[in-house]
Amino acid sequence: MDNHQPEFDWKERRPDDRQLREPVPDRRQPPPSHPRNRSRRSGLHILPLAVSVLALVVAITALFLALRKEPEPDPAPPAEEEPITFRFGDMVLTPIEGIPLNTYNKDAFRSDEKGRTTYEQAGEYAKTGVDVSTHQKEIDWQAVAADGIDFAILRAGNRGYTEGGLFVDQTFAQNLQGALEAGLEVGVYFFSQATTPEEAEQEADFVLGILDGQELAFPVAFDWEFIADDEARTNHMDGAMITRCAAAFCERIKAAGYQPAIYFNRTQGYLHYDLRELKDYQLWLAEYDTAPDFYYHFDLWQYSDAGRVNGIQGNVDLNLSLSTGEPGI
Repeated sequence: MDNHQPEFDWKERRPDDRQLREPVPDRRQPPPSHPRNRSRRSGLHILPLAVSVLALVVAITALFLALRKEPEPDPAPPAEEEPITFRFGDMVLTPIEGIPLNTYNKDAFRSDEKGRTTYEQAGEYAKTGVDVSTHQKEIDWQAVAADGIDFAILRAGNRGYTEGGLFVDQTFAQNLQGALEAGLEVGVYFFSQATTPEEAEQEADFVLGILDGQELAFPVAFDWEFIADDEARTNHMDGAMITRCAAAFCERIKAAGYQPAIYFNRTQGYLHYDLRELKDYQLWLAEYDTAPDFYYHFDLWQYSDAGRVNGIQGNVDLNLSLSTGEPGI
């Protein structure tokens, strides 16, 4: 709306307007502004306000951008570690926790000029030995010692696998005397067919009776094996019971002051024996190869059943003693 009031025109006053009087302007009030001037002044007031608003918007935007952080990318989910496994034949096995591992250096196993396996680490050589029974018949132990053999493990006896009787090895006494006189270190083993821990303890007592206090440098070993015969009294045995029998035998031997050991092959070690129950005893591994592949630690290694040694007729089992010093030496 235009607030401009037009000036009163006296010339156009009509006769009936005589009673009207020209309004007297209030000189105390400022004269009305011209519309053009007022618009100019209003624009001048709005411009600083707009600039201020714009500056405020810019400042807020800058502050927002300064405070705003780029969202951190979600951390990548941790990669699932593949479980540690190893192979035995066509089987994939998971290691048993708490069992010492085989730390022997495979590259340190060598074959000497006689075809025997040696093991050397840090200037120390594993001892070479044989294990024998009545199957080797009469042995010339002086010739054996002269052929580089350091120790012998002699069969003390066995249990029958059909009737379960206990028998002394027929050549044990002469083998023990001959090996000791030849300067060899000696241990013994018993071929077990125990079906209960009580039978295993009976076998241990039987061996202790045969030894009659004889001192030994090598262990007294428990040798339990499956028999491929339908009449074998041990055909029903499972790993848990075999483990209990081995532990019972070893504890009896240990209580008598001898070092107990357990003879086994890889099938028994992986699939039958519970090694967690046997880790306090020495282990004697049978594995016929140029270097042992058994996953867990062992102390004695029977690496051949076709060895040739002077003084022994035919083939004989050959062994290395790897337990001197720390494992792996």
